[in-house]
Amino acid sequence: QVQLAESGGGLVQAGGSLRLSCATSGTALSPNAVAWYRQAPGKQREPVAAITSDGCTIYTDSVKGRFTISRDNAKNTVILQLNSLKTEDTAVYYCNTDPSVLVTIATPGDYWGQGTQVTVSS
Repeated sequence: QVQLAESGGGLVQAGGSLRLSCATSGTALSPNAVAWYRQAPGKQREPVAAITSDGCTIYTDSVKGRFTISRDNAKNTVILQLNSLKTEDTAVYYCNTDPSVLVTIATPGDYWGQGTQVTVSS
């Protein structure tokens, strides 16, 4: 059973930064790709970034150059660094993984965390 837990969300002014963490229990993250998704009020969940087990990364166009995904396999944690935040980045951010599939920004897996709220004020 894979359990994911996000943390690090909060309220920040536009232009500010936040550091989101995704920690897992029940299984090691290191063999698995991990993705971050987000869902704004009234909108569908959308992909943000993904990282493979060996550290290859991919980002959706709207966050390229502003967000950075990384992983610390020793700590079983994946980090999403959010810089130069915009009001349109306001959303609940979820991490996602699946030991059975290669999750990407196009193909989520079955395991989700509970989400962490990011609110960017103008």
